[in-house]
Amino acid sequence: MVKEKPNSIRTYDKDGYRLRAACVCVKDDSEQEILLVSASRNHEHWIVPGGGIEPTEDTGIAALREVKEEAGAKGTLGRYLGVFENAECKTRTSVYVMIVDEVLDDWEDRSIGRRRKWFTVMDAIQQLRLHRPEQSSYLDLLKHSANNASSSSSSSSTR
Repeated sequence: MVKEKPNSIRTYDKDGYRLRAACVCVKDDSEQEILLVSASRNHEHWIVPGGGIEPTEDTGIAALREVKEEAGAKGTLGRYLGVFENAECKTRTSVYVMIVDEVLDDWEDRSIGRRRKWFTVMDAIQQLRLHRPEQSSYLDLLKHSANNASSSSSSSSTR
């Protein structure tokens, strides 16, 4: 079953790319475990929760809304990883890190058979490379930005 949103309006940028927002959902500050959801079209494929931005909706708010709908998770929005372009699908996705505070027993996309699962970062990257390789770059940047943050905080503490 595929999720349909009859009242949803897709938004596009000046180049004709559909605007999306997504969250890399982490279990805690260590960012060692990532929550992925099954794709709506194929429940054996794992993806990063995300979707379209409504007109006038802030990208961070859209990302949090999509995570609640698709993964049944609520949390604290963390750092902004950037905009990721998929030329093949003509999408531009604003991606954030979200620390999961609560996992709901029931959520909107559960009704269409969507599942969720925690993965180690490396396992999540492997899953994404199989069917959504563009999303694996979110996690590559997650690892890179976490390393930069920890090295800059340790160098500032030694000053």
